[in-house]
Parts: sequence; C-alpha cells; structure tokens
Amino acid sequence: MGNSIIATRAPGVRVVASASTWIEGEALRQLDETGALPGMRETVGMPDLHPGKNGPVGAAFLSEGLIRPTLVGSDIGCGMALWQTDLPARRADPERIAARLDGLDAPWDGNVAGWLTERGVPPTPYDAALGTVGHGNHFLEVQAVAEIRDADAAALIGLDPSRLALLVHTGSRGLGESILRAHTERHGASPLRADTPEAESYLAAHDAAVAWARANRDLVAHRALAALGAEGRCLLDLCHNGITPVEAGGCRCHLHRKGAAPADRGPVVVPGSRGDVSLLVEPVPDRADALWSLAHGAGRKLGRHEAKAKLKGRLRREDLARNPFGGVVVCGDERLLWEEAAPAYKPASSVVGDLEAAGLVRIVAVLYPRVTFKCSLDPDGPARADKQARLRERRSARAAKQSAKHPER
Repeated sequence: MGNSIIATRAPGVRVVASASTWIEGEALRQLDETGALPGMRETVGMPDLHPGKNGPVGAAFLSEGLIRPTLVGSDIGCGMALWQTDLPARRADPERIAARLDGLDAPWDGNVAGWLTERGVPPTPYDAALGTVGHGNHFLEVQAVAEIRDADAAALIGLDPSRLALLVHTGSRGLGESILRAHTERHGASPLRADTPEAESYLAAHDAAVAWARANRDLVAHRALAALGAEGRCLLDLCHNGITPVEAGGCRCHLHRKGAAPADRGPVVVPGSRGDVSLLVEPVPDRADALWSLAHGAGRKLGRHEAKAKLKGRLRREDLARNPFGGVVVCGDERLLWEEAAPAYKPASSVVGDLEAAGLVRIVAVLYPRVTFKCSLDPDGPARADKQARLRERRSARAAKQSAKHPER
C-alpha cells in the first residue's frame, strides 16, 4: 500500500510521519538499530517516536522466534483508560475538583486483595501501590469535550459531550520493573527464544503485570469518582506497553509495543500534554503496514534532563500549575512539574494529523483538560514517600547485584 506518510527507511523499517513532523535523530537511529536485530521482521515508528532507554518509544516491533523483554521495558501493561462520568461539564469548577483529587496518591485504604481477586489477578509484593498513578508521565485527567467530529461514533462509544470524562494513564508500577530486573539479572539485554521455558515464564509474568495494570487503572478511576462524588463507566482501556502473539505471513510471531496503542481493539485516545487537547479516534481496521498500532500520545520533544533548562526562561513556575483552557495542574513535585511542562511535548493534533493523513484513523472527538493530577501538592506527602521508596528499592537491587558479583570469600 503506497502512502507518502508511511516512509520506508530500510527493508522492514518504516516511520509514520509527514515531512513536517520533527523526530529526534537519536530516536530514528534506535529504530533502525532495532529493526536490524536478529529475528526482527518489521519495525514501525509512530509520529510520537522519541528516544528510550533500551530502544525507541512510540514504536511497534514484529519478531519471529524471539521475545525481547527490554523493548517493552519496565512499565509492562502501561495504558490509557477513558471513563465517562455523570458530572455536568458546564458546572465544572477546576479549583474545587483539584482540591478533591489532591492526595489521591496516598495508599488506598480499601480491600486490595478483594479488588484483585474480583478481577482474577494474583497478589504481588507491590500491591500497596494499587490505585495510585505513579510517577513520570503518568496522570489522571478530568476532561471536557471540546468538539464532536463524528456524532454517531461518539454515541456508539458512549461519550456524552455534556458530561466530564476521566482519562487515566498508568501501568504496573513496581511490579513491571521487578519483572524486567529479574530478566536482565539473568539474561542481560539478550532476547529469549520463543519456544523455551524461560520465555514462557517471562510471558506468564508479563500477562500478570498487564492484568495488574488494568486493575490499577480501574481503581484509580474509582477513587477519583468517589472523591468527586460521581458515578462513571469505562469506555475503553488499552495497553500500549506489552507483547502480543500474532499470526503474520504464515508464522507465529510476537508483536512488541513500546508506547504504541493497539489499533485492532476499538477506539483509542491519543492524549496531549497537560496543556493540550486529547483526541478520541476510531482506527481503520487491518492496517498491517502500521503493525496494527497507533501513536500512544503526543511524544516528547525535550528530554527530561533538558526541559527545565530550556523552558525556565520562557515560563514561570506558576504558569506550570495552569493550562491554556483555564484548568489546573495538581503536582507538588517541582522537578516533575518542569519535566512534564506542556512545551516539552509535541502537539497532539499534529501527531494525530499524521495518523489521519496516513489513513490509519478517523477523529471522533476532541477533549481538553480541566484538571490534571500528577502527584499530591504536599511535598512531604505520598508523592515524596513514593519517590523515596523507589530510590530505596533501586539501591537495594544494586547492592544485591554487587553482592552476587562479589560474594565474600
């Protein structure tokens, strides 16, 4: 299928992006390098492609005979869930909503074991984090509908333009990180042969983390609804970090997605930054040339380490706590506030514009942020405690690794 938006860089390596879409050179280098790995049949980068730790983010990879856990990374099962609430959009008060959501990163005081059991998810050592958003680019956002492009499709999905929506972006928290760590301690960055007990063991742990992540998004939404005194229903929940077995070209392959939303499981939300719109889209079916995948977000254009240095002269700290739509950002971590500043990301409309020009999606609706929750405003509260716990966990893991390398004689 010829399409000028889907450009071939090398045999089996493609990028979905218009000529005007900027993609960092390092991300393209990582994409080409990954596409040349043994067993890799096809690799497709999306318009939100950007560099990652173990490979590019915003891409899908089709491999034969090999499973590559490092491509998926540590946040196995990370995804987006869109919920429809019964809260009237016209009466929404961002300040009041923000006040009610503040503190949502505190541990849930409900029956965690019961919540997981109801969803068929086994218990893990990381269950204390269930129902929390986490760190990095994860968020909970209260949104309003700015525009309906396809009224019939919106009605079929269940989106009510007169009511507020919730968008939850989070994953498996420390569980996914522990699974990747266990793999790298045994195998380094090496892949696993698909027909081995090691691969089966990894995939079993992977699937459990995907289920845990979905249960986590579900609980985050329920906690938010309870804080707002609202009712709601889930319209969609899609994972964009994971591995899926697929039949392709007569063989059984594994489709790895790292920051790539599935295009074969119904409607998809492509979120913008906390100061930008999000777009609800309907995927065009059976697009194997894009590996049945779409962009999962706007994509970074500034790295975390450079965001504050490059933006501080243009923005004040108080600017970061508001958005252009009169909405509020809840974030008590100043470093995270700069790392996740809206200008650190590409415009979501341009990313989705490339998907639309490539014939991969139809736009259903445009939503804008009223309140974005990143972490508690209390600098000594749950957000700080969570960060300190993660640092302690990493230090312990490094110490254990060093002890294994240099046991006492």
